[in-house]
This record gives sequence, structure tokens and C-alpha cells, in this order.
Amino acid sequence: MKILVIGGGNMGLTYAQSFLRAKITTHKDMMILEKNAKKAEELAKKDIGTVYGDPEDCLNNADLIILAVKPQDTDALFASLKPYVDEQQVFVSIMAGVTIETISNALGVKKVIRAMPNLPAQIGMGMTTFTSTDEVTRIELVMVQNLINTTGKTVYVENERFIDATTAISGSGPAYVYYFMQAMMEAAKEMGFTASEAELLVSQTFKGAVDLYNKSDLSCAEWIARVSSKGGTTEAAVKTFKKHKVHEDIMRGAKAALNRAIELGKK
Repeated sequence: MKILVIGGGNMGLTYAQSFLRAKITTHKDMMILEKNAKKAEELAKKDIGTVYGDPEDCLNNADLIILAVKPQDTDALFASLKPYVDEQQVFVSIMAGVTIETISNALGVKKVIRAMPNLPAQIGMGMTTFTSTDEVTRIELVMVQNLINTTGKTVYVENERFIDATTAISGSGPAYVYYFMQAMMEAAKEMGFTASEAELLVSQTFKGAVDLYNKSDLSCAEWIARVSSKGGTTEAAVKTFKKHKVHEDIMRGAKAALNRAIELGKK
């Protein structure tokens, strides 16, 4: 299977490396299209397949095309690709907010899969939801799922609206986690810890808490209750979070991300 990744940024590079590492494809059959000459030169040194700068030189050779560019670049991208598209090719888009209908109409293709991964895919711990048009065959869908599974876990959704919802939860989610971690690190430093000590305290706390959650059947609320004791330190912190509506603010932030994803799809 010949794969073309369009866009040599973080996710494009992650996919190419993951597919090769899992031996799902070979260096000979892996292609990357990167219009930025400097970046293309850097990618060529990584031994992750053949790097191209013009769709005319590679698009016709691909069975599967992965669109891994910024959503604001879609108009120019689609215009450059359309002359070389084959309707039997399968297109997988990871562009936030860009709908299947937009891709299908702009390129004149029917086999479109829309997916939303997240940054931990770089270490094989990603979370991706995906959906597809009816024209994508069962075999093609399984093939794409096997590819995405090399970067972590996947969930197929029937309704495309859940892709935008995924963008707001797991797509943007790592940034929410880092935001909370940063605040805790700054609090630790104010308490007298060094920067390296604060980083270790917080990162290990997050890792341990998530691992503990994943290895149990308890809900988050049940774990909070287990850590808390009446009149204790955890209760004092949680009461402060509740007083300042931190829970509601996090939900509002996620909904703002969802609204933005929807807005991007309308442009």
C-alpha cells in the first residue's frame, strides 16, 4: 500500500514514523509532500520515505492520502491537489473543523475519512476518533483503523459531529492538562520547591493518578472522596475549586473549543 502524507508537521511526521515502525508500509511506499523547501530538506534526512515538494510528482502514485495540514491552508491545498486526484483514492483528513462535505466537494472525491488524533500519538499513546463516507469500503476502513492504531487507541463514530466534539475533548485536551500542571508547578515553586522538584512532584502525581484510575473501576468522584478526608487538606483545595467554579470553567473552555471547531468548518 502506497501512502502519501501531505504536511510534514508534528502529526504528519508522527504518522509516517508510526506506520514504518509498525511495518505496515515500507520506506519505498511511504511518501511525504511538504511545500516548505527547508522543512522538506530536514524531512529527507530522517529516512522516512521519499519527500516531494509538488503534488504532480507523487499524488497519482498513492493509494491512501493523509491530509495533515493546518485548516486555514485548505483552499490553496485543495486547488493544488485536484488536478491529480483519482476517485478511487482514499483520503484521510486530520484537519480540525474541515468537514467531509468540504473535502469531497473541493477535491471531487467520495472516499473520505475524517479523523481527530491528539499529540500523545507521538509516543503511541494517542486517542483518535474517526468516521467515513459510505463509499469507503469495509476493507479500506479496517486498513485505515489499523494504521491509526499504531499511534494509540481509536473509536469509530457514525456521526461526524462527534469529530468536532473529539477536537474539543481529546484533541485539545492535552493542553488543558498541561495548563493545570503548570499552575500546580508554579504553586509548588511558591512553596519553596526548586523548578526541577516542582516538575517531578507534579508530573509523577499526574502519571500516578491516571494509571491508578485506569487500573480500577472507581469513578473520578469516588477517587476524590477516597483522597479527601473531612476537614483535611484535599477537602480545603476542592472547596476552593468549587467556590471559584473551576469545574464549570473547564466545561466552558471545552465548549468554546467545540464552537471554534464548528466555526472552522463553516469557513
